[in-house]
Amino acid sequence: MRVRTYEIGDTQQIVKLFYDTVHEVNIRHYTKAQVDAWAPADIDIESWTKSLSSKFTFVAEEGDKIAGFGELEASGHIDRFYCHQDFQRQGVGRLILAQIDLKARNLRIKKLFTEASITAKPFFESQGFIVVKKQKVERRGQKFINLAMEKFI
Repeated sequence: MRVRTYEIGDTQQIVKLFYDTVHEVNIRHYTKAQVDAWAPADIDIESWTKSLSSKFTFVAEEGDKIAGFGELEASGHIDRFYCHQDFQRQGVGRLILAQIDLKARNLRIKKLFTEASITAKPFFESQGFIVVKKQKVERRGQKFINLAMEKFI
């Protein structure tokens, strides 16, 4: 397993990973209507390419398969952070987060923060993040619970 920076050619595989993870993993904590709103079937590849390219995006890969990805913004915000359903609980998230942490330290960022799903909360807690608050957000007409979490580095 290796972690590297995002390349534009990764976008299709990342979008599929995102969609599949939300629909196969996050479905344990959210309803079908919620996951459909969170990860719709008609994801705009062009907007994802722009978004992934505008951040410090790290990709974990095993052979030619992307196992996970995570995005760091210059503010210390971790935006999207997903692990492929076939690579859950195998250290992929830790590898990606280690790269995010290293990049953040190089940028002299003092705090990492994210809005974690109920599903991702235990992972982030295991990596030293604390829950700041539980929040209700809305996406495409569906309300979701997520957790504002942070970690000082």
